[in-house]
Amino acid sequence: MANRKKIAVLFSGKGSNFAHIVKHLHAQEFEVVVALTNNANAEGIEVANAASIPLEVIDAKTYESREAFDAVVVERLQAYKPDLTVLAGFMRILTPVFTEQIISINLHPSLLPRHKGLKAIEKSYEDEHSYGGVSIHYVSSELDGGEVILQKEVSKEGLNFEAYDEKVRSIEKDALVEAIRKILR
Repeated sequence: MANRKKIAVLFSGKGSNFAHIVKHLHAQEFEVVVALTNNANAEGIEVANAASIPLEVIDAKTYESREAFDAVVVERLQAYKPDLTVLAGFMRILTPVFTEQIISINLHPSLLPRHKGLKAIEKSYEDEHSYGGVSIHYVSSELDGGEVILQKEVSKEGLNFEAYDEKVRSIEKDALVEAIRKILR
């Protein structure tokens, strides 16, 4: 189907969310046209290779600034003309060079606006609320500050941290797929 909407996926590590997108959306409803990583040793590279998805590896350390790195990422992405770019564990804070040119979404493991930034699952578990969860949001130049597309809640009741962490991670993949469908349909 030539009229499938196109997705670009950015990742830095294992690529488990990327793998979930490939399994549930790629070559079905949508097409993952490119996977991009800033880590030449990322395990997610195997996911791209196994699915024959074009891969771009861009080492941030070889650029003198975040903006210079982001400019190259933008240029590479635009060559594939994605309808949506998905940050699936992409461990970089993006600058306006990226955020003002690329429509992208991110998964964050807390109910935004609570607990932006790092250690969100830990902070969420330790706060006064009886539930935490995940948010899928548009990426803006403010860290974890873009418009929320959807959220899924997880009750903390009776759970130790490990069990809560596992529950959050188990719903994040489905939340990401649901958000992609919501935006691209």
